[in-house]
Formats: sequence, C-alpha cells, structure tokens
Amino acid sequence: MRVLAAMSGGVDSAVAAALAVEAGHEVVGVHMALSRNREQFRAGSRGCCSIEDAGDARRAADVLGIPYYVWDLSERFEDTVVADFLSEYEAGRTPNPCVRCNEHIKFEALLDKATALGFDAVATGHYAQVVTREVTETGPDGEPVTRTVRELHRSPNEAKDQSYVLAVMGPERLARSIFPLGGFTSKDEVREEAERRGLSVSNKPDSYDICFVSDGDTQGFLRSRLGARTGEIVDSEGEVLGEHEGAYAFTVGQRKGLALGRPAADGKPRYVLEVEPVSNRVVVGPAELLTVDRIVGDRSVWLADDVLAAAGWDQAASDWFEATVQVRAHGVPVPARVRAVVGPAAGASEEASGAAPAQGGGMEVELTGETLRGVAAGQSLVVYQGTRVVGQSTVQRAYRAARATSLAG
Repeated sequence: MRVLAAMSGGVDSAVAAALAVEAGHEVVGVHMALSRNREQFRAGSRGCCSIEDAGDARRAADVLGIPYYVWDLSERFEDTVVADFLSEYEAGRTPNPCVRCNEHIKFEALLDKATALGFDAVATGHYAQVVTREVTETGPDGEPVTRTVRELHRSPNEAKDQSYVLAVMGPERLARSIFPLGGFTSKDEVREEAERRGLSVSNKPDSYDICFVSDGDTQGFLRSRLGARTGEIVDSEGEVLGEHEGAYAFTVGQRKGLALGRPAADGKPRYVLEVEPVSNRVVVGPAELLTVDRIVGDRSVWLADDVLAAAGWDQAASDWFEATVQVRAHGVPVPARVRAVVGPAAGASEEASGAAPAQGGGMEVELTGETLRGVAAGQSLVVYQGTRVVGQSTVQRAYRAARATSLAG
C-alpha cells in the first residue's frame, strides 16, 4: 500500500512510520505545520508541531530513507480547531481540542488530501488498535455475502490509550487509517524501538497540554482572544460571592482559580456548577451538586453498526443497550445503558439534525453502576463495550434524574 505517515516530530509518530516501512508499505512522511507563528518554539514539553518538531521529523524521515514534506495546515487549524475552542468556551461549554484536531485535521484535512493524492491509508502514532473480522450476511439475492469489519479498540497500553480522542473519526476514515503502535504495552517499548533504529527522538519528552497554548496559560489565551468581561460569581441561591474577568475562562467542575474572598458557611470547597454565557455569571456550590447520572448528547458518531442493529435500530431510535462510557481522555469508564436516536436527544441542541442511520443524531445515556461528577457541556462522551469503541457524542446536558436539574448546557 501507499501510506502517508503523519510525523509530528515525536518518538511515537517516528516509530509508527518506521513500522509502516518495515511492513513493506510505500511510505511518505509529512509534517503538519499547524501554527501561524513561524517563530514558535516548544516550551519544554508543552505543545507540539513547532519549528523544532518539524526538524526532528525531517531527521527521522532521513534515517528511515523516506520522502518527507511539510504541509501548511495552519489556516485550516485556526479556522476549525482554534475557532471551535474559542466559540465553545464563549458559549459556556468545555471543548476538547485534541478531539477536534483528530476530527478536522488528522482524519479529515490530512486523510482527504492523502486520498486525493493516491495514498491508500494514513499511519499515525496514536495508541489504539484496529481489529478486523469477517462477517457473513445474507445479500439481496439471498446468497451469503462476506465483508470485513474494522473495529477500533483500546490500546493495551492503558496509560497512553488514545481511543477516546479517535472515536470521532467515524467508520469510513477508520477504514483508511493505520495505528502501528497498537500492540505496544508501554512507552518504554516504543522508546527502545526508536533507539534500536537510530532515531534521535528516542528520548524526546512527550508533549502535553493544548498545542496552541504553548505556555499552558489557557485563561490568558482566552482573555487575549475574547477580551476581559467582568461578571459575577454567585452561589446556587444567587448570592454574589465575587467577580471574574470572563465566564468563558471557567468550566464545570473547576475548583481552583475562583479567588473567592470568603469561605462557604460549612467550610467545604466550592466548585463551578454552571457557566452562564448570556448573563456572564459563574455559579458555584458544593461538590455534591456536580453529581450526575443522566447525559444527553448530539453530533453522534457510531463505529459499530452491528451493536445498533442488535439493539433494534429502526431508523428512529435504538433500544437501550449495555456499555461503559467515558467523559475524559483518561477518565474511568463507568457502566451505563445507552441508546441512539435520530435528531437531537431529549434536552440536546436543536442544531443536531437527524441523519440516517444515527450518524450525527443524538445519544441518551443512563449511568447504571455509579455516578459521574463535573460533566460539562461540550465534552466528548465515548461509548465502549469491553475494549471496543462503539460510538461518540458531544455532551449537551448532564443532570441528576432525581432532581432534573441541569448541570451542563
């Protein structure tokens, strides 16, 4: 196959490219330049896709003996990932820019461009597994038809598993993606592989935090883009407790950075319960008010049509099915029952138009074993059965069924 290897300049993507070459593919390396600041440099291990990273990717490609190019996707990145990040915070929601980057850049802009250039697949350094199996079905003429099903699964390296941020890619793009690091059980194994192959990035530190906020100051970045907007911090009864410089800088579940002058009457910490963008107010209260057991979402992406079929999908809704759900990249999955619906789920945004079958529609989730705390509108919710990714949705609302009080949205 002709494979385009996305090379970020880190050890994971370098080893992924090396393994693609070793597998006998015709590999071309490409680095995505995502920053508009041509003088941007990494601040320690923060950020990625800097000038230094482009140089590291080039040196890795030279060692592997593969062609290497830099593609300028900075405008697309600014117009999609950064713009979404700003608008979501401005709307009082909590976005995940890594999910949006995978959706709009790595598995849309990059993959679509690769396909247009005649590549069969894109290889990345993500920690996830693709499992293929043969399924025999009855065709239109009554004869058996066998097709190959590709499933997205968690990585055996639980500490680095990235299936959560990949769930948004959808089945068509999954079919054209390769994750060569899927079988690695630790980052040390990957570094050893890089060192054995003479790749200079073998000891390069991992990048973390938001790549376009390289100094780690998210509130400062938001303030510089959205401006200061003084507003009130109030408790659940509406009593004013303090002021802030922009409700957009807060997220549901946040504890630090509230800067309240006086403690709560019971002496317990306060947390952000709601962000009200229209009134520019931040509502705070005790931790117990953050607990939720029902979640609804929209913009759903499903990677397991067989699961929906088994759940009685009828072009309007599916029956409830058992699964686990996860609302943070390295959060703990919790038991739930889930169903898909066409159009927005109850309580979700009306912007989610109906789609058949289910893609882009709504999702309803009832937690069955334990509750979650601090679920914010805008977060990505991923559904699993075992290690398999079943689907993904963007949280629109989360609440306790017992009191039907919205805590997100």
